Amino acid sequence: MDKKTRAKKSATTQNLPVESSPISLPPRLVLYDGVCGLCSRSVRALVRLDVDRRLRYAPLQGETAAQLRLLYPSIPTQLDSFVYINGTTVWLRSRAFIHMAKQFHYPWRAFSWLWVIPPPLANLVYRLVATFRYRIWGKTDHCEIPAPRDQELFLP
Repeated sequence: MDKKTRAKKSATTQNLPVESSPISLPPRLVLYDGVCGLCSRSVRALVRLDVDRRLRYAPLQGETAAQLRLLYPSIPTQLDSFVYINGTTVWLRSRAFIHMAKQFHYPWRAFSWLWVIPPPLANLVYRLVATFRYRIWGKTDHCEIPAPRDQELFLP
C-alpha cells in the first residue's frame, strides 16, 4: 500500500491497540452527539433495530469518549461526527453508518452495500446534513436518558 493510500485509509479508520486500553470497551461502540435531535432519534432507531443488542452507545460529550480520545486521536472532538468502533477499528462519518449496518438483520443490513459510494461523495452528503442538523432537528441542553430497559446499552 503506497503512502497516499495509507493516508486516505487512516482518515476514515484507525486500528486500536486494544491491549493498552485503560477502559473496558464493548466489542461494538457508537459515539454520537448527545444533544443533537437527529443523533438522539438515530440512536433510538438503532436501539430498536438492534434486536440482538450488539451495539453500545456513548455521547461524544461524555467521559467514555474523552478517555477514548486520549488513546485514539482519530476520534474527533467536534460534535459533527458519528463514530463506530468495531473491535480494533474506528469508523467515522458515513463509513461508520455503513459498517454499523452489518450488525442488523435484513432489510436494514442492506445499507452496508452503500460502501460502493465513494467516501468523498458520501462524506460530502454527511457533512451537509451535519451542518444543518441543529436547525432542522433541534438541540437539547443535555443528553437524553434512555428507557430503563435500554440503560445497560449506554455508557457515560
